Formats: sequence, structure tokens, C-alpha cells
Amino acid sequence: MRERERERERERERERERERERERERERERERERERERERERERERERDDLCDKSREPRIEEQCINIDTEMNTGLI
Repeated sequence: MRERERERERERERERERERERERERERERERERERERERERERERERDDLCDKSREPRIEEQCINIDTEMNTGLI
């Protein structure tokens, strides 16, 4: 009888350990998902930076053209 109780207790302990392992795995998966989200955010920031850089380029070109025009007309 005591042997049965000990066996049940060991089984309960094994089950608790399996549950702890499942929880650790869920936490690892949550961490992987957070890392994927951070990577997506970094990619969005790179895309925004690229767009900002590209949107600035024409203005710089325009400014150079304006400066050239002003120099040619004697305004500068």
C-alpha cells in the first residue's frame, strides 16, 4: 500500500516536471516571437530610413539646380 502511494507521488512529480518543461517551452516560444517582432520592427525602420533618404535626394538635387541657376543669373 505504501508502495502504491510512493508510486503515485512519483508519478505526480513526473507530471509536475513535464508541466514545468511545457511552461519553459512556451516561454522560449514567446521569446522567439518577441525577437521576430523586434526584427520586423528593425526592418520597418530600415525601410522608413530608406524612404526618407530617397525623399531627401530630389530636394538636394533641386537645391543644387537652384543654386546653379542663381549663380548663372548673377543672383549669388
